[in-house]
Amino acid sequence: MKFKKAFFIKLLIIAAVGVAGLIALLARRQAPAQDTRLKVVTSGYVAFAVAREIGGDKINLSMLLPANAEPHSFEPTPGTIIAVHSAGVFIYVSPQLEPWVKDILPSVRPGAAVVEAASGAAPSKDPHIWMDFDNMRPFARSVSAALSGQDPANRAFFEERLALFLKELDELDAEYSRVLSSCQTREMVHIGHLAFGNLAARYRLHLTALAGTSHDGEHSVRKLAGVIKQVRQSGVKYVFTEEEIAQNLAATVARETGAQVLPLYTVEHVSRQDVAAHTTYAQFMHRNLTNLARGLQCKA
Repeated sequence: MKFKKAFFIKLLIIAAVGVAGLIALLARRQAPAQDTRLKVVTSGYVAFAVAREIGGDKINLSMLLPANAEPHSFEPTPGTIIAVHSAGVFIYVSPQLEPWVKDILPSVRPGAAVVEAASGAAPSKDPHIWMDFDNMRPFARSVSAALSGQDPANRAFFEERLALFLKELDELDAEYSRVLSSCQTREMVHIGHLAFGNLAARYRLHLTALAGTSHDGEHSVRKLAGVIKQVRQSGVKYVFTEEEIAQNLAATVARETGAQVLPLYTVEHVSRQDVAAHTTYAQFMHRNLTNLARGLQCKA
């Protein structure tokens, strides 16, 4: 079965690359003007948000995953492969988070740059590396270097925006440290998948998550009952859920325990509204801190 899938993917790449070449030829013949900016394609919203922070209006930026898509189990299409083949820079998080990426990497054209965010991250069982600001800094630097390498004329622009983004990360980190150091409880009960392990470890929170590192994790009755028991025993007044999923499960925990529910934002499973509003990484993380401060009853 795996052999058949791999063979099909290879055929798909060959066909898609051929179609991409034909489209490019027709575009040169028919289009009076083209976007000459560096074309950057990202796997999902995290990489998209970082590339937008650094590339600004100097890049032609697009994202493979549509709004509300599940990044762990996305299925590439011929359009996906054409988009990646046409890019000067392709940015993704990691094969662990996005196992489907390995099937489309062969479609990256010669000379294009590829950035894997997790390559500069600290080792962790949690693939959501962007929830630790120390991982975001090397990721941002790698994106800046890739953009500068493909578009040297705009190197100063990219480096200036990188400096601003790194400063923003430093400010976020300092604010998280200050606020989360004054909480009445450090019990962080998350009715969703294990997306906040790196954040919890960085700020010394005790995280309980209903499922594993993927949205496809099992939400068994036994696991749910265990979380409900823990909430009752610990006296936790707030539980957290993900912005777009697990609402019914969170409502069940709230009903059984009397705890209130607050959303947290993974920055990977993003609503159409946030995509349309170009919500930034920092804005998502500020939302998370606001709700963490309320849920953990922090003084600041």
